[in-house]
Amino acid sequence: MGIRFRGRVFPCTIGRGGVTADKREGDGATPVGRHRITDILFRPDRIAAHLLPPTARPIGPRDLWCDDPGHPAYNHQTRAPFAASHEILRRADPLYDLILTTDWNWPDAQPGKGSAIFLHTWRRPGFPTAGCVAFARRDLLWITQNLAPTSRLIVPASVASRAKNR
Repeated sequence: MGIRFRGRVFPCTIGRGGVTADKREGDGATPVGRHRITDILFRPDRIAAHLLPPTARPIGPRDLWCDDPGHPAYNHQTRAPFAASHEILRRADPLYDLILTTDWNWPDAQPGKGSAIFLHTWRRPGFPTAGCVAFARRDLLWITQNLAPTSRLIVPASVASRAKNR
């Protein structure tokens, strides 16, 4: 699969559940839609801040993302200590060294509609995500450096119907 941005096509991987118009928490699918990029988060110990837009925010050791549909912080960044279910943003592996967050089910999250739809670094080419869109590190960095306020991740419904027909 590939994503087109600024006249270039970048290889990427999507969720293990394919693409869906009916996103649910834990389904492993990438949601159909027009998703605004809402934030840039990065590991300052792994990526130099000067390589990123000035709006990029460092990921600290206590930064988390709530994925508990029953919690008021569902689909929002939070900090440890945090008892509800969550993802650790400062991971040991490089997947979240650079994250572009999206407005999927945010800021007014509906319980169970899915959380943490990020653009991040892939584990390896072709290895699916839990619903995010993942890229080679160099490609994600280039995309991040060339974002505009109007940049969007567009996942067309036609991709979901093609995936169902396979």
